[in-house]
Amino acid sequence: MLVVRAITAADLDALIGMASQVGSGMTTLKPDRKMLGDRVEIAVASFAQTIAPEQRDYMFVMEDVANGRMAGVCAIKGAVGLDEPFYNYRIGTLVHSSRELNVFSRMETLYLSNDLTGSTELCSLFLHPDYRAGNNGKWLSKSRFMFIAQFPHLFTEKLIAEMRGFQAEDGSSPFYEGLGRHFFKMDFNHVDDLTALGKKSFIAELMPRQPLYVDYLPEAAQEVIGKVHLSTAPARRLLEQEGMHFEGYIDIFDAGPVLQARVSELRAMRDSCMASVEPGAATASPAAEPMLVSNTRMQDFRIIVTHACPVGGKITLGPADMELLRCHGGEPVRALPLNVRKNLYA
Repeated sequence: MLVVRAITAADLDALIGMASQVGSGMTTLKPDRKMLGDRVEIAVASFAQTIAPEQRDYMFVMEDVANGRMAGVCAIKGAVGLDEPFYNYRIGTLVHSSRELNVFSRMETLYLSNDLTGSTELCSLFLHPDYRAGNNGKWLSKSRFMFIAQFPHLFTEKLIAEMRGFQAEDGSSPFYEGLGRHFFKMDFNHVDDLTALGKKSFIAELMPRQPLYVDYLPEAAQEVIGKVHLSTAPARRLLEQEGMHFEGYIDIFDAGPVLQARVSELRAMRDSCMASVEPGAATASPAAEPMLVSNTRMQDFRIIVTHACPVGGKITLGPADMELLRCHGGEPVRALPLNVRKNLYA
């Protein structure tokens, strides 16, 4: 039995073990006790609402309650770039033309940008390989949208997600090797570790401020701009289903795409509904549409997947579901179909 819930201080050791499984390229989830300890402390304060919304870092864990094992992790940062620089490349276009020579050319460029400063960020999504089955990945990723739908006033209107960029089989980044290494003079993993620890001043100190012509990069680097890591492709599809899209911003190290959305236009904001819990036997057919159902408490936020369906403002939950959600009869819950409904008239 699985549940996605707010992280607690007692989860730190399991979180460190989880982070050791991630590998390179995910700067927000490194197996560093000091860094993760600080994140968990901030997350606990975030759910307790003892720090300002823009400073909050809401971390969630998927727990296998049968054995107390951590199955996955994900997070939402209230706002990025306010305490430390937040850099991206913005893909632009420069036009060169000569009427005399009858030459007209459009060239893609990369601009070092802080445009996304202040945005709410989805980050740190990782599901343990032992639990990569069924709907677990969908559930873990989409749980964050349910939290945002329940507490939209805590987040900025712009939501972003930096996706892990493409890496070769040996773990190298073609984009970094074609561009970043020339300026940083160090391995990709070293730069990645420094960024994870918040040491980002070297980016502004070493990276050129003028536009970079994409055509000047090696072909291998050009080909991976905006592409995701192979293991990240399913996560990208899930985010796009919820209303996020690519608008031409990429990570400055591995060229992974930055997806964006307006919070007000998310599927969870549009299609989720509130219902009152009615205790009862779980009567829904396993073939019924799976539903995300969450409680409405900030400090002990919990979300499950069930086949119960809200009808007439009520939803019948069995004892097991109610225990996972820590809710009682008559309490409000939020519900959303796990899968995107297809438009039958399209």
